[in-house]
Amino acid sequence: MVVRVTQYTLDVVDLDLMAGFWSAALGYTVHAGGDGSAKLWPSDDRAGAPTVWLQGSGTPKPGKNRLHLDLVADGDPADEVRRLIGLGARRADVGQRGDEGFEVLADPEGNEFCVLHRPPRRP
Repeated sequence: MVVRVTQYTLDVVDLDLMAGFWSAALGYTVHAGGDGSAKLWPSDDRAGAPTVWLQGSGTPKPGKNRLHLDLVADGDPADEVRRLIGLGARRADVGQRGDEGFEVLADPEGNEFCVLHRPPRRP
């Protein structure tokens, strides 16, 4: 028996800001709950893609994430980084040297994520 990733949960302070950013970044649809949370759903053509649950926490992120998303673009990764920055992301320095094969960004509340230069490949 094995498990698979089905949902990524993120504690947020500003639900509307973060739902807007992550839904635009991922191309997901937002379904706001009445309890200060929102579920982001992938389009039907992306069956099996994980959902994202944004839960209001009221507390800011205390430090570097220990778990983060690695995203891969459908096109040029540099274009995708520019698009994400236009949506509200910013570049983040977590000690990278510049030759890693990914760009580190942070969402509007400072949660780090990476844009990979190419999808992971099995050795």
